[in-house]
Amino acid sequence: MLNIKARRQLKALLPVGMLATKTWLEAQGLNLHFLDNAVRSSTLIPLTPGVYVREGIVSWQGVVASLQRMTDTPVHVGALSALELEGLAHYLVCSTSPRITLCSEKALPRWLNRIAVAAEFEWQGTRRLWAENVMSDSYFIREHSWQVPLPALYYSCPEKAMLELLLQVPDAISFEHADQLMQGMYNLSPRKLDKLLRCCINVKVKRLFFWLAHRHQHAWLKHLSSEDYALGTGKRMIAKGGRYESTWQITVPKEM
Repeated sequence: MLNIKARRQLKALLPVGMLATKTWLEAQGLNLHFLDNAVRSSTLIPLTPGVYVREGIVSWQGVVASLQRMTDTPVHVGALSALELEGLAHYLVCSTSPRITLCSEKALPRWLNRIAVAAEFEWQGTRRLWAENVMSDSYFIREHSWQVPLPALYYSCPEKAMLELLLQVPDAISFEHADQLMQGMYNLSPRKLDKLLRCCINVKVKRLFFWLAHRHQHAWLKHLSSEDYALGTGKRMIAKGGRYESTWQITVPKEM
């Protein structure tokens, strides 16, 4: 029979709708003998080896919220996925299994895509985009209350998400899609953009950002001067076979 005190602790640590790894549960004070007995008695249900729920089906939001509370390295829903949470994406997602971009310095745990959930998780590393302090700064993060009273899901603010998205152009995001998204970004914070552009270490992303921003001439652009940011030197070929945009020294699609 399972220890009553430990059962209560497990219930508090692992609410329905969340998952947890054996390693994390042990770190919270539940011993291995109790956890093994909980699995044998079906108090804990394995989703994949070493990852458990108490009951029910876990949504992708529950998977991400669970990962976020267990990791020591910040992990945020980012890029297009964050813009979708904010209601700023222009393309309707028709797939029953959306692709969720998770941004973090370290690679995602292997168990993440072994769980039967209606989503596919993709990792976007942050080392070639941000200075180290950005991912841990709550100023650039928003909370999504996906199911009360479960822990909120953390995602990038629109300013950060847009820059994350530009890292994917043109391989995963088309120029046209990025342009449509930028067209709707009339409420961005110039203060946040300034801080992010100063912390951004990716020349391609910064040049693309200013090229798109100048195409749409949003009011916030007058508060940003490209000369204040390290845009690097030399030409960058982003669109193969495209036209050369001399102001920003990048190649872009001929039709744009």
